[in-house]
Amino acid sequence: MTSIITNSSAMGALATLRSINSSMETTQERISSGLRVGTAADNAAYWSIATTMRSDNKALSAVQDALGLGAAKTDVASSAMENSKDVVDEIKKKLVTASEPGVDKSKIQKEIKELQNQLVSIAKSASFSGENWVYTDPNNAAGTKSVVGSFNRDAKGNVSLTTLQYDTNKSSLIEVNASGANVTNGTGLLSSNISYTDTTGATVSLTFSVLSLDITSMTNGALSQALSGVDSVLTQMTDAAADLGALNSRIDLQKGFVENLSDSIEKGVGRLVDADMNEESTRLKALQTQQQLGIQALSIANSNSQNILSLFR
Repeated sequence: MTSIITNSSAMGALATLRSINSSMETTQERISSGLRVGTAADNAAYWSIATTMRSDNKALSAVQDALGLGAAKTDVASSAMENSKDVVDEIKKKLVTASEPGVDKSKIQKEIKELQNQLVSIAKSASFSGENWVYTDPNNAAGTKSVVGSFNRDAKGNVSLTTLQYDTNKSSLIEVNASGANVTNGTGLLSSNISYTDTTGATVSLTFSVLSLDITSMTNGALSQALSGVDSVLTQMTDAAADLGALNSRIDLQKGFVENLSDSIEKGVGRLVDADMNEESTRLKALQTQQQLGIQALSIANSNSQNILSLFR
């Protein structure tokens, strides 16, 4: 039946055109944003996962910054330790030279004094971001330092941080008290009085440190003890340098892992919510064709009423 009141054909064509236009809006939005899931209404589950993982990725970015800061601190401490070790090596050489007969020990002591001043200068300047891992005073006490290493989320959604820890008591070269005087029985390898183990296994304790060493009036026996003591300090400094190097290597490894993890998360989120631009552009072309056909169909349906009028002419 043909009616001029109810145009069923036009209504059907209009509904189809509305559906096509709605699909085109969705496709155009995906193309403009690059996202297949841009809001929770698109896909609540994927949107929720993507939002959480993006937030975690921002936290991982902060972890990368923290690791960079930790690497800088260990680099500075390692550099100070290496340079200080070289200076103590020079002091050791001076002790060997002073052991030779006829040598003016007072002149050699002047050279040793300059080397001792250099050790203090190195230790004091080895500071980064307000922390000094080789120079200890009441405002910068030795202890366990933590470097943020990773951000974690377990299966229940609980978050936590992984930290890399280092005890700066191991790397302390100089320790001073509130008045600036060297602490002779503290943690400082250079400021504490020297003790070493002799060939018999006995512990020999000396009354001076590397920084307070004065060979001006030393006998050959005392010089020999001083030489053994300084060599023992060098061994401890080598161990401390090895510990710092191991921490630095661990930080570099962790930094590389966090960077790769961040990239993997970004890719995973992309697989969930990113639009396939090839697919969307193909769909847009098809919808544009359907839209043209829908407009034509609606035009034909509307023209039916005009055809009815011709019957009454």
